[in-house]
Amino acid sequence: MKELYNQLFQKHKTEDNTSLTYMDSLQKDIAIGSWEINLNTDTVIWSAMTKAIHEVEQDYQPNIKEGVNFFLEGYNRDLINLLFARAVNDQQPYDREFQLKTAKNNIKWVRIIAYPVIEKNKTKKIIGVLQDITDKNNTLNELKLKEELIRTTFDHAPNGMALVSLSGEIITLNKTFCDYLGYTAEELTGFKINKLSHSDDIDLIPANIKNLIDGISDKFQCEKSYVKKDGSLINCILSISILRDESNKPVHFISQLIDITERKVAHKEVETLLTTTKSQNEKLLNFAHIVSHNLRSHSGNLEMLLDIMKTDMPECTDNEFFPLIQEAVNNLSETISNLNEVSIINSKESKDLKAVNLLKIAHTALANFKASIIATDAKINISIDSNIYVLVIPAYLDSILFNLISNSIKYKRPDATPVINISAQQTTDFIKITVSDNGLGIDLNLHKKKIFGLYKTFHKHQEARGLGLYITKNQVEAMNGKIKVSSKPNEGTTFTIHLKHEAH
Repeated sequence: MKELYNQLFQKHKTEDNTSLTYMDSLQKDIAIGSWEINLNTDTVIWSAMTKAIHEVEQDYQPNIKEGVNFFLEGYNRDLINLLFARAVNDQQPYDREFQLKTAKNNIKWVRIIAYPVIEKNKTKKIIGVLQDITDKNNTLNELKLKEELIRTTFDHAPNGMALVSLSGEIITLNKTFCDYLGYTAEELTGFKINKLSHSDDIDLIPANIKNLIDGISDKFQCEKSYVKKDGSLINCILSISILRDESNKPVHFISQLIDITERKVAHKEVETLLTTTKSQNEKLLNFAHIVSHNLRSHSGNLEMLLDIMKTDMPECTDNEFFPLIQEAVNNLSETISNLNEVSIINSKESKDLKAVNLLKIAHTALANFKASIIATDAKINISIDSNIYVLVIPAYLDSILFNLISNSIKYKRPDATPVINISAQQTTDFIKITVSDNGLGIDLNLHKKKIFGLYKTFHKHQEARGLGLYITKNQVEAMNGKIKVSSKPNEGTTFTIHLKHEAH
């Protein structure tokens, strides 16, 4: 190192301009400037690179006091004064790092190496070099910050984390890992991690570890059980990755644990509940079918008996109770028919869905209302692209449109010509179908929560049964769709239905 210093200082001992140019170029290339303080003459000499580091002009003439004032006031300035005094008085060289503020007010880190020049046991000069290490220190500080960030993340991660040697010993681990297994860090450090595995999972890791070391894979994940210190089990998602050095040689493993014990328990409870619910639903459905079938048989018999009585015993029809009995039997038959229709809606499955042309289905539904449309002078506006297909149970879609159109005509305003608008729009996930009218409307402030309820009616009408909207909602949902309603009294009602479109 001293030979380098001597080369740098030759510029002060030669009058050869070529040598000066060469030495200045050399200092610039290696980003090190030289300096000299002559104690006999109190003169200070800075090389071109030293001036560049201080960001002063090349004709700048430094002195000792100004040179010291470049150092940051406080610790840095006090330290340079102390070390300089020791170099002068005790002839002690120094090599330290300092912060200084340049002439342009930029803060820099510099390394200063100084040697006293001694003649006859007296310090004649202090000579030295100055290197700008700002970038290096900034890089080191950034690395230090990143290391602290990684360490903080590691220590306080919500998941258990451990560094494991290639032979399987735990090198270091975080608090969560200890908490998971009920051990202290001291107890687990150096412990073979596979000894913590449940006996059923003991052979789960080795083959995957070999693949990591051989470079066949760089990580793997599995579900694994561990035995805690108290003997209880903890179910975890284990993720293992491998860290390699610059030459791609394996260094150690990084193991991460996520405790899923509570999730597993909850999952089992949900599975049990779903199994029970499915079983109960199947029993209820079977019960509904049996009851519906048997009741239909009985109501059919009653209707048949009444018809026989009207034919064979016409005088019975003159009895004042006969019409009441007949009405009761007819109502019973209708109720059983309705309940049977409701009970079979959810028996359909998604595999029953078919792609149908929406415009064609809409026209088919309207064909059922030709007479009503003529009688009421209703205006029907259809805005559906002929290329729109929906995934539905065809009979359900036909029933849905039938119910909505029927309601629009049935609940028209007496003072206005019925106007029914049927439109459709295809979105990314759904076909949005809208059926709107200008009829009586519904007061949603009063009826919003029960609008799709069974046997709920909102207007006085001799044909109102309160079944259509209930069936409509169940049919829509059975096809994995949804239905919404907006309405205002005496302004009309709009039903919006979202159904899946044909997959392309």
